[in-house]
Amino acid sequence: MNDGSIERVDLDGSKRTTIVPNGGTHTPKQLHFEVAGKKLYWGDREGMRVMRCDLDGTNVETLVQTGQGDDDRRDQTKWCVGVAVDPAGGHLYWTQKGPSDAGLGKILRAGIDLPAGESAADRSDIKVLLQGLPEPIDLQLDLAERTLYWTDRGDPPRGNSVNRTPLDPPDGRREPEILWTHLMEGIGIALDLDGGRMFVTDMAGTVYAADLDGSNRREILVAQGNLTGIAHAVIPT
Repeated sequence: MNDGSIERVDLDGSKRTTIVPNGGTHTPKQLHFEVAGKKLYWGDREGMRVMRCDLDGTNVETLVQTGQGDDDRRDQTKWCVGVAVDPAGGHLYWTQKGPSDAGLGKILRAGIDLPAGESAADRSDIKVLLQGLPEPIDLQLDLAERTLYWTDRGDPPRGNSVNRTPLDPPDGRREPEILWTHLMEGIGIALDLDGGRMFVTDMAGTVYAADLDGSNRREILVAQGNLTGIAHAVIPT
């Protein structure tokens, strides 16, 4: 049922406000706040879409549409989950996770805006960056280092992992660099680029921190219930 919504609150949990009302999306997953354009992007999993809107919820747009209807919805290779944006480079990145542990996951890229005269369901600028992944989920970009990070909740040896790859490999070939494994279905990832750290969550309820190369891995919180997304915020004091 297309009954998903998106809400916002202040960091103390007050001022709860619905941004995208029920029916404005299906199953919104990873959110990305694009500061320069003041847009909110998200992957709509069973909606088989990548979407965006203004911060007040207006101007909802579908940028990518991978399928339509219940028959397509049963094909998990069409499910869009993670999303990240490179505003200066003009690119949008997303994951299509595929069935559990099937090795059919993909990471794709297209322009931030629809090409003139084209639709979200039939765009000519979509490029598959990586395929054959166990089950890729959330994305993060380090634009200064031109590096793409992601979690994968599939089975070992390549799944239950945090990975990265260059955005612009000199030979044009991308291979995942596995930074760490043995997560319990890794989902959320957030980068603290100024601090040289990453934060990761998994379905076992653990929040991890590590250096950007995966070293100095440590548990911050454990047994917190099923954890999905995570964000890093700098709060002025």
